Amino acid sequence: MKTDIEWCDYSINPVKGLCPVACSYCYARRLYKRFKWNPEIRVDWQVTSELPNKSSRIFVGSTIELFGEWVKPEWMREIMQWPVRYPQHTFIFLTKQPQNLSKFSPFPPNCWVGVSVDNETRYREALNYLPNIKAGVLFASFEPLLTRMPEEGLINFLDWLIIGQRTPVSLRTMPKLGWVEAIVRIADRCSIPVFLKDNLLSCVDQYEFALKDGRYRQEMPNL
Repeated sequence: MKTDIEWCDYSINPVKGLCPVACSYCYARRLYKRFKWNPEIRVDWQVTSELPNKSSRIFVGSTIELFGEWVKPEWMREIMQWPVRYPQHTFIFLTKQPQNLSKFSPFPPNCWVGVSVDNETRYREALNYLPNIKAGVLFASFEPLLTRMPEEGLINFLDWLIIGQRTPVSLRTMPKLGWVEAIVRIADRCSIPVFLKDNLLSCVDQYEFALKDGRYRQEMPNL
């Protein structure tokens, strides 16, 4: 289905249910509670009927962690056939379980594979596992950015970075300007494209590092 996520065109969720990771800031958990959705982990193969004909960026698993042990191996095997079956599309996977990515590497070249990095612990985990993963694009999503990140290691081998704050947006949840700038400066030294989400606009748009060619930085990978 069409999505408001700025860096993709569509999102689909073949695995449904309440995500066991249970992040305190998870917007999907709030939706499940609000609308009393079925929390049972289950698969829905009908979502492939939502795929457009036109070449698009498809975010797979926007409401649940796909790379956890609660997702049956046979489900993942089928999902990993989609990039081969629909080569006109780019399939984007984002995980907080980078230790499980090696089971599927090398990914097809039309896969972008990323790790959610919201704190230093997840930064270190990504540093341990991501360098060994093969995919069309490797990226890190610093969303929500909850702390200052170390300035060594992780960024060097990546193809793309996303930075954003937690949802729902508020002044209380806005990351410190210096945290954002530090990541952007390192990315620039490594010639890595940076996508600053719209929810940072009010915080950073007046600063030079947030602009590229006079525009708010929402860069995509160099393919």
